[in-house]
Amino acid sequence: MGLKGYTSPRTPEGRSSLVPYPPWHYVGAFLVVDYWADAEQAAAFLPEGIDPHPDAGRCAFVAADWQSCSEGGDELLDPSRSQYKEVFVVVNGLYDGEEVTTCAYIWVDRDFALARGWIQGFPKKLGSIWVTRSFGLGGPADPGMQAGARFGVTCAAYERRVAEATVTLEQPSAGGPFHNAGPIVNVRHFARLAAGQHDAPAVHELVRAVSRDRLVSDVWEGSATLALHGAGHEEIDALAPVRIGRGYRFTFGYTVDDLETVREL
Repeated sequence: MGLKGYTSPRTPEGRSSLVPYPPWHYVGAFLVVDYWADAEQAAAFLPEGIDPHPDAGRCAFVAADWQSCSEGGDELLDPSRSQYKEVFVVVNGLYDGEEVTTCAYIWVDRDFALARGWIQGFPKKLGSIWVTRSFGLGGPADPGMQAGARFGVTCAAYERRVAEATVTLEQPSAGGPFHNAGPIVNVRHFARLAAGQHDAPAVHELVRAVSRDRLVSDVWEGSATLALHGAGHEEIDALAPVRIGRGYRFTFGYTVDDLETVREL
């Protein structure tokens, strides 16, 4: 019969794969902070083939409280397989003169999201992430989408806090966020273990994220704070803000079942 499944572990029935076959459907509540890092440090995180953005050091910090499922939506009835949280930083650049973003750092709190991200070219690591939620009722425990509403996010990796941000809403946004608006171009990299080939990866390619059926709520914006902290095992502080722009909150949904290979590296 042969083993079945989209990813390991592949089994006789194929039900045990960590990541199911696409399509993958997503919806999430987002907090985004537009900011600028040190220009040289930001440029150092750009992969081969992506040039620095003319607005030097332009970055975005993103936190998302996600729910996702594969076709049929069975994961929605088993929420531990559908819900996860995520924090990431993108650096803006140019690819063939087009504005793009590339994900320099990203943490998630579930293993299926980690593996699914690697398939897409996101350099995901496990972390502990907490994001303020809103439930649409108002009241002391629900900030809502209104002027004065306050949201926060924290992220820790190996018990060290590496990121924290806040957004205080002021008004509906006319067009933001801006620093994570460009197409995402990442590096898919899978190393070899064979002796003598540790620097000759099995996969090393520049890829462009592809999504469809996008849905987005009204976007609110306001003032923001952001701190990125280093650790012995992390270099995220190299992308710490030197200037902070606006913060945003909104809900976003889409479907993924494709990926474009831009070039081999």
